[in-house]
Amino acid sequence: MSGTVDVEIFAALGDATRWRILQKVGREPSSASALAEQLPITRQAIMRHLDVLERAGLVESRRHGRERRYVALGARLNAAARLLDDLGAGWDTRLASIKSAAENEA
Repeated sequence: MSGTVDVEIFAALGDATRWRILQKVGREPSSASALAEQLPITRQAIMRHLDVLERAGLVESRRHGRERRYVALGARLNAAARLLDDLGAGWDTRLASIKSAAENEA
């Protein structure tokens, strides 16, 4: 992941409703209609959120009879988690260097 892909994933995850939808489809595949019954927003709004999540590669739709069910894609979520871990490790290293420099100055 790099560049705009990162931004697209984190922008998708930054919305509270999309986060709730992702949690729900992560637990069990769900249709937009089923999600609309569980959340206080319309089916049309659910579809817009699912579209954002799908474009970011965080969910995909699968045909199940006459409906489409959405499932979370763990690979993209794992990649995002690794990116955040790498960023955190970089900050830990920098902070350790600052602490060491400050202690040596004293």
